[in-house]
Amino acid sequence: MRFGLIMSEAFTGLRRNLSMVVSVVLVTFVSLTFVGAAILMQMQIGTMRDFWVERAQVAVYMCTTISTPATCSNGEATPEQVEEVRAKLQGSALAPLIRDLTFLDHQQAYDELLQIAGEENASVITADQVNETFRITLVDPEQSDVIIEAFSGMQGVELVNDQMQYLDPLFSALTIATYIAVGIAVLMLIAAVLLIATTIRLSAYARRRELGIMRLVGASNRFIQTPFILEGVFAALLGSILASAAVIAGVHFGVDQYLRNRVDFVTTWVGIGDAWLVVPVLILVGVLLAALSAGFAIRRWLRA
Repeated sequence: MRFGLIMSEAFTGLRRNLSMVVSVVLVTFVSLTFVGAAILMQMQIGTMRDFWVERAQVAVYMCTTISTPATCSNGEATPEQVEEVRAKLQGSALAPLIRDLTFLDHQQAYDELLQIAGEENASVITADQVNETFRITLVDPEQSDVIIEAFSGMQGVELVNDQMQYLDPLFSALTIATYIAVGIAVLMLIAAVLLIATTIRLSAYARRRELGIMRLVGASNRFIQTPFILEGVFAALLGSILASAAVIAGVHFGVDQYLRNRVDFVTTWVGIGDAWLVVPVLILVGVLLAALSAGFAIRRWLRA
């Protein structure tokens, strides 16, 4: 009976403040959508980083006939210099750091270049002008500096290149975008908390005579406060559900149906499963913030 009365009071408050409730729902929906987007973006960054770090290589480019660095002053790298690099890579100091080692001679590197640039460019460059290359996949990609330091300035080596240096700016840009989304989400959540508190105060003021009677007949503070807290929780719960639906729809239509088919260099994307993992977080955040802000607001109003 008491439960039914509490629920009846909560729904009465929702009906009386419908416009404010709609505002709470919309603000909660927008703020939690940004929270969900930020979480998914961070998950995407982690997925991409794990994928590319696992495959990123350090390339040691040997000198060619057209190389200009000081280490190539004697022209194309000699077979002895190539073997010196190979021996150093296979030596006891560097071998434990290397998971896989591949060597491309002039012709192999040339054929690979033509596959990328197209056969129509075959007349522009000859095989002897393409670097012989050692491609090194490390056990720990974070130790690429060791390889770079070992071969930088070595005669016969034109360049030592870490492929991760091209991906770091992309990851940095995505991380900044995540921070922006989090910042917007925090501001919107603050707005939602303030709006919920204002709604509860207005609802309590509109029912001040009823609350006075309830106090006179001995109703406990918990009994009086609960309907108001439920008002905020119901509004926030609806906003959280809408935000969850928006996140799932965004992943389904934006990622699975659009980006996955149009962005080739990213081979791993967040999916619907990841979106469903975010849903409980959004609902929990929305409900907790609403309950805390509504409880704080009604307690302050009752003490006033």
